[in-house]
Amino acid sequence: MTATCLARRQDAVGLLGSILDRKAPDFCALSDAVWEVPELNYEERQSAALHREMLVQECFTVTEDLAGIPTAIRGECGEIGPVITFLGEYDALPGLSQVAGIAERRALQTGGNGHGCGHNMLGTASLLAAAVLKDTLAELDLAARVQYIGCPAEEGGSAKSFLVREGVFDDVDAALCWHPSAFTGLIEPSSLACLEAEFRFEGRASHAAVAPQEGRSALDAVELMNVGVNYLREHMPSNARVHYAVTDTGGSAPNVVQPQAAVRYVVRGGTLPEMWVLFDRVRQIATGAALMTETTVSDRQISGEANMLGNTVLEDIMTDVLHAAGGPDFDAADHAFAAEIARTLPEGSVDRSFAERNLPRPDGAYLTDAVAPRRRAAQGFGSTDVGTVSWAVPTVQCAAACYAVGTPGHSWQLVAQGKSGMAHKGLVHAARLMALAALRLVEEPVHLTRAHEEHRRLLGKTPFHNPVTDVKDLPWSSG
Repeated sequence: MTATCLARRQDAVGLLGSILDRKAPDFCALSDAVWEVPELNYEERQSAALHREMLVQECFTVTEDLAGIPTAIRGECGEIGPVITFLGEYDALPGLSQVAGIAERRALQTGGNGHGCGHNMLGTASLLAAAVLKDTLAELDLAARVQYIGCPAEEGGSAKSFLVREGVFDDVDAALCWHPSAFTGLIEPSSLACLEAEFRFEGRASHAAVAPQEGRSALDAVELMNVGVNYLREHMPSNARVHYAVTDTGGSAPNVVQPQAAVRYVVRGGTLPEMWVLFDRVRQIATGAALMTETTVSDRQISGEANMLGNTVLEDIMTDVLHAAGGPDFDAADHAFAAEIARTLPEGSVDRSFAERNLPRPDGAYLTDAVAPRRRAAQGFGSTDVGTVSWAVPTVQCAAACYAVGTPGHSWQLVAQGKSGMAHKGLVHAARLMALAALRLVEEPVHLTRAHEEHRRLLGKTPFHNPVTDVKDLPWSSG
């Protein structure tokens, strides 16, 4: 890079940073406001409204009820140039209500919801990145269509898969997103494909003591299915996962043979084909349970997500940005609160977390501003509907440190840190990382060309079939 080009790049980075710093306080307030109204899958009405208000304030053109989903929203600015999209989420989790800013379990509302995965920060930072990129491009006289897509129901609802199904990403050139973490770094494309389905058994009621021979227990069928699936675990790939929850026991009276019962399953596999093979085996076990109990069974797919498809072009750009920008600049108060949280965690969890990320742990450190080295994991064990987007358009994800090392996801400890200074610093830094990577794509469009070439090659080897293609009962309609 010539000295002139380098100076121009540094000027652009400096401009972006000044715009980011000016906007940051309003967006930290937005994150806190979303934290205050934790809502579950497809019920994020207040959260979506808060994001809409910010999009209007930032002069985006807003589309509500995106793809017919009441809590999905899109903001867009620009008419020509590449389409750069930032993905945001704002759904919470059940049973994780927690007072903010304290290191002890104390619910705000007994049995209430809480942002135990940091999605109050996630959507906010993605929207901030979109706003910062939009204003930076205007100052530099560069053209692009900048989008923010507010995606509901990541926690099991697979909203992005339905958005892909409805063509929302058909004209997008690149998608960027992030996730709150204890570490800053690239998120490697290693998630599992998954689907969620309900199995419903129908039997025949009878008096359990007077005429047990007349009954056909649907609850027995559910229990036998679960036993069968548990035996299946020995004979499925090591990276596969199966989970279940009984959603209908058929009643609470033990002297009645239960005439109906239902169980909900999540089936995960390393790839979509592997996941469908495993799901077929689970379905056969359900059929066997029905045969054993002389009941009938039907199944209904609820959601589905593809495994992440990597894009080395975008990943290399994000890696360059990470090394140049470093991690968040935490202060003494952040380190002190992280230490308090760490004392509530299982012994050794902090050391294990540092070791898993191949980072040395400084003496007494419970929070880190270091950038974690890239680690090409053989396969992750979680799933995300970002995976489905990655098959539709070149996609890249990063992580930014927002909470104490060792904090488990989906925990009260994470909720307690959701409005902290480290949460604010982390989400602002995540916006910086995404905006800088996106700026480079607009400044140097050859990277987008190469990213799309790689994407087409991968799809040529493995054609994509959206895992929710055949889902007919739309979850936001029945939720």
